[in-house]
Amino acid sequence: MATREIISTGNELSALAGVDAGCTFFGGYPLTPSSEIMHEISDLLPKIGGTCIQMEDEIGAICAVIGAGMAGKRTMTGTSGPGMSLKAENLGLAQMAEVPLVCVNVMRGGPSTGLPTRVSQGDIKQASNPSHGDYRSITLCAGSLAECYTETVRAFNLADRFMQPVIVLLDETIGHMHGKAILPTLEEVKAGIVPRKTFDGPAEEYFPYECGPTDAAVLNPMFEGYRYHYTGLHHDKNGFPTEEINTCRKLIQRLEDKVMAHQDEIESNEEFMMDDLDGSDGEVLIVAYGSVALAAKEAIRHLRKDGIKAGLFRPITIWPSPAKRINEVVNKTKNVLCVELNIRQYTEEIERASGRLDIEGLYKVNGRAISPHEIVAKVKEVF
Repeated sequence: MATREIISTGNELSALAGVDAGCTFFGGYPLTPSSEIMHEISDLLPKIGGTCIQMEDEIGAICAVIGAGMAGKRTMTGTSGPGMSLKAENLGLAQMAEVPLVCVNVMRGGPSTGLPTRVSQGDIKQASNPSHGDYRSITLCAGSLAECYTETVRAFNLADRFMQPVIVLLDETIGHMHGKAILPTLEEVKAGIVPRKTFDGPAEEYFPYECGPTDAAVLNPMFEGYRYHYTGLHHDKNGFPTEEINTCRKLIQRLEDKVMAHQDEIESNEEFMMDDLDGSDGEVLIVAYGSVALAAKEAIRHLRKDGIKAGLFRPITIWPSPAKRINEVVNKTKNVLCVELNIRQYTEEIERASGRLDIEGLYKVNGRAISPHEIVAKVKEVF
């Protein structure tokens, strides 16, 4: 398979991925440690006839992105934790109106202003429900420089497939990491683009929100001959507000089921050196994601040199979580260690999915990375 080798940072690769995936509009506001995404894409988009606009704040940025999505464009924004908080209400609008967009969140220390220049994975829970109400978030998490690119590309395809926002989580470490990434060719990326569905029949037969119970809405681009209504209110098949009891129930249930009934299309994970884990006393399964997984892989190599069988389970799709696979791998391994740059935010999901409450944890919330040495020491301490 042909590939490209690019030396870059995670943030810049995410911006390149957006352009390669067909993004033609970026609305943003600079926010550490995500600012390089907008810096990079502001150079790339004009070269292909696209538009990058810096808005007055994060609220304006997400509103501009939603507007471009309504017009049928592949559209993107980038931010960090405080920006996600500001975007929350309008991410809910995009969920309700079923407007596809990609939001890259480069996580930093929080809550509030927190540690703006330091690493964290403190937005995991927020990403599961970034806005109020009933719906299902789709959230991906890059664990390497290459995945800063490939998961952003995948996010655009998922956004158009399921007609909703898709969040891509980076963290400060991986966003600012500089190195070589092996990427698919541009031709391969273009060939894999999954465009949103459109309706091409008579206008009088077009009902954008009249679809099957596990299907996404079919929203033709605005200004192209079909008329319908966008609203954040509960709405009927034309998009007009309604309080009719069955219409409201079916709408909200569909926002849940259009994701949960198709998890096989969304879920993704990596299993590293797990083939020989068989449930014996001395072995350990490490669960980690994002940049922490890079440290975990190095730790596993050291542990195996010391005679300790260890492997890594890394969720790439964070939400909806790969719960079935989590249950399988966690319950076939006696010793499990979750390593996170937060306090138990994904450990609680591992416990829920597996039914186990004896999972050990290594957590760090001072803005510094977790080293392979710390993981090795923790394994030897508790197991």
